[in-house]
Amino acid sequence: MRPAAGAAPYRHVRGLGRVPEELSARVPPEQRGPGRGRDDVRLLVSRGAEVTHHAFRELPGVLRAGDLLVVNTSTTLAAAVDGRIGHARVVVHFSTRGDDGRWAVELRDPDGAGTTRARAGGPAGAEVRVPGGARLTLEEPLSPGGGRLWWARVSPGGSWVPGLLREHGRPIRYAYTERDQPLSAYQTVFALPSPDGAGSAEMPSAARPFTAGLVAELVSRGVQFAPVVLHTGVSSAEAHEPPYPERFAVPRASARLVNAVRAGGGRVIAVGTTAVRAVESAAGADGVVRARAGWTDLVVTPERGVRAVDGLLTGLHEPQASHLLMLEAVAGSAALDRGYDAALRGLYLWHEFGDVHLVLPAESAGPGR
Repeated sequence: MRPAAGAAPYRHVRGLGRVPEELSARVPPEQRGPGRGRDDVRLLVSRGAEVTHHAFRELPGVLRAGDLLVVNTSTTLAAAVDGRIGHARVVVHFSTRGDDGRWAVELRDPDGAGTTRARAGGPAGAEVRVPGGARLTLEEPLSPGGGRLWWARVSPGGSWVPGLLREHGRPIRYAYTERDQPLSAYQTVFALPSPDGAGSAEMPSAARPFTAGLVAELVSRGVQFAPVVLHTGVSSAEAHEPPYPERFAVPRASARLVNAVRAGGGRVIAVGTTAVRAVESAAGADGVVRARAGWTDLVVTPERGVRAVDGLLTGLHEPQASHLLMLEAVAGSAALDRGYDAALRGLYLWHEFGDVHLVLPAESAGPGR
């Protein structure tokens, strides 16, 4: 499978030139003080022009009976592995397994501080040695003209990679984090292991603040859950590209639940941009969601719009991130600008261990509408 090349979509948030370094969440919230938990993050709620501030634990009071949360059950892989090209050390980020058994990989240079920096991809034919005696042979870029992610043939075979990651891998870590974390820190309460060892190279992080207790409270208040799967690939810490094609699945039961909630006047709220991409990939032009599985290359933009999703619970995104176009498609440009202005003034924290943003369209007036 070869994604088409193209310029990265870009949506500038007014007033957000770059994320101030002090607003990067450097460790998980449960490590920021005694007695803290995953749900000790803040919740910014944008309802059209209205912006309100909450603790994440107040989410059950923000939502209402009949709402449906679409959640991604993909598990996070220990997708970073040390390797060598000749005598040079590299870090291999395993992104996605192709239908032909090859793996899309990103090679990065270790920086000596436990993180990595970008390096030129390729060249074709280069061999990367990884632990366990395996070799990766780089064959071609994932997209014509692209150089960051490459298809690699794995010897002794692509099915061998999940075992390599379990034994020798570690979670992908970027420079804004303070230290390595165990893989458990990157799993969400919704994560389910896949029988074939597939998973996400990077955590579907919008769901990270959920706990079993919070889920139980939401269910007791009449909020429903629809599981989907989207195995997210490796993002770029330097170049904010649109997402590459990714594997996804929307089960028949979840499709029926989305359609029933919409028909009954409830709100369909995706937990994370990955959940949006999955359910919107299964939605027809008529807005009806049908069971689907395979690959999606959908990029949700304001021009395309959303067909099945009414709201989005997500983290705070970098100013160049293509995900901001998705937020604008859900909420509109004015609401997005107001929300990010409030996040900056309120000193909300960015990235996978940071605070979260509930984005609802202007016509959604909230509880008691």
